[in-house]
Amino acid sequence: MEVRQGIHSEHAKTLDTAGLRRQFLVEQVFERDGLKFTYSHIDRIIVGGAWPATRPVEVPTSLAKSMGVSHLLERRELGAINIGGPGWVEVEGKRHAVGNQEAIYIGQGGQNLVFGSDDAARPAKFYINCAPAHTAYPTRTITLAQASPETLGDPATSNRRTIYKFIVPDVLPTCQLSMGMTKLEPGSLWNTMPCHTHERRMEVYFYFNLPDNAAVFHMLGEPQETRHIVVHNEQAVISPSWSIHSGVGTQAYTFIWGMVGENQVFHDMDHIAIADLR
Repeated sequence: MEVRQGIHSEHAKTLDTAGLRRQFLVEQVFERDGLKFTYSHIDRIIVGGAWPATRPVEVPTSLAKSMGVSHLLERRELGAINIGGPGWVEVEGKRHAVGNQEAIYIGQGGQNLVFGSDDAARPAKFYINCAPAHTAYPTRTITLAQASPETLGDPATSNRRTIYKFIVPDVLPTCQLSMGMTKLEPGSLWNTMPCHTHERRMEVYFYFNLPDNAAVFHMLGEPQETRHIVVHNEQAVISPSWSIHSGVGTQAYTFIWGMVGENQVFHDMDHIAIADLR
C-alpha cells in the first residue's frame, strides 16, 4: 500500500508536470491477481483495486496490521464497483454476487474479505474506495437499476451524461463514503463543466472505458490557478477540497467518483462560473 501525504494549495502551485502526477495521479489501480491500494492523508481515503484474474484475491491481515488495527474495516467502511466480468465478494463467509457495473457496500466491522470472478475468461475488476467510519451499517449490493440516476448536460456543450449514484443516502446509509458512476454519451467529452469545488469533502475520479490511444485531460487546482494532468485508462486522480475536478476526453468515457468528508448531500457544491476560471 502506497501512502501519500496531504498537500497545501500553495505548494501545488509550484509543481511541474511530474510533481503534479506524483501528488495527485494514481497511475496503477489494478495488479493482476492482487490487491493494490493507495492511502491518502486527504480525509484518510484509501483508493485501489482488486483484480481476481485467475484466482480469488483476499485482503491480507498484514495490511490491517500496518494500519494499527486487527482487520481493514475495524474502523472503516468500503465501497467497490465492478468494471469487469461477473464476480463476487465474500464477507465473513457470505458470498455476494456483483455483476458488471454493479456495486457493493461493506459496513464497518466486516471481516475476511475475498474478491473473486465467476469466469477466468472474463475476470471481475473491483474498483475500491475505503473511508473511516464511526458506526456499522449493513452490507449490501446495488445494481445499476437500483442506483439513483440523474441525466445532465447538453450535446451542444459536449457534456451530456448520466450519473448513477450507487452509494448515497438516497440509496443506502453510510458513515461518510459516497460513490457513483458517470457515463458520457457518444460525442460528449466534458465531465462536470461548469466545475465546482467541495469545501466539506474531497473527491477521487477513476477513469475507464478508454482505448489505448485515448486520454482525458483532467483539470485540477484552485479555480484561479488551474492545472491539468493527462490521464489514461484505469487511472485515478485525487482531488483535495480546494481543487476543481473536471476533465475533457479525446472521446467519450466512463468514470467512477468517490467522495469522503463531512457532508453527503450530493448537490453540496461550490459552483464556479466558466468566466471566473483562470
